[in-house]
Amino acid sequence: MMLVFLDIDGVMAPAKSWQRPDMLEDGFVEFSAKATRVLQDLLDQFTDSTIILTTSHKSRFSLSQWRAIFERRGLRVHEIKSLNDNTDFQSRKDEILNWLDLNDIQEDFIIIDDDKSLNDLPKFYKDRLVLTNTLIGLNEGHWAQIQAIVNTEVNLSLVNNP
Repeated sequence: MMLVFLDIDGVMAPAKSWQRPDMLEDGFVEFSAKATRVLQDLLDQFTDSTIILTTSHKSRFSLSQWRAIFERRGLRVHEIKSLNDNTDFQSRKDEILNWLDLNDIQEDFIIIDDDKSLNDLPKFYKDRLVLTNTLIGLNEGHWAQIQAIVNTEVNLSLVNNP
């Protein structure tokens, strides 16, 4: 089992301020083909994986709508969850740490995001982070890092006590 904390802008869809992203019929941006391939390869490795949406768009759609968004973009997702709504404007780092603190996870995890606040994660969590370049997004260049993370046994007793 694998939890995949996943951002969208700057990960699945490169965020270029000078270029408007392509929108699909469901009203959401098209994912890059490279990001889709890399994420699907990870999901194929862990068929019982759960995506936990960290994106600022997480509240725009219901979880069933998110499932349809991923499927329309060619991604087969076992389960989708989301961080809580960020009503108190926490940093992404604090959002993820709070979610982990509130949920008793018993599975391995990886964080895929472009948010630079995640550089301040405690080392235990930062070691599970793939930090993408906002302008490029997730791509095959991240595959070796992803494999290094998922092939390193995680000590789950450290999740709430890093």
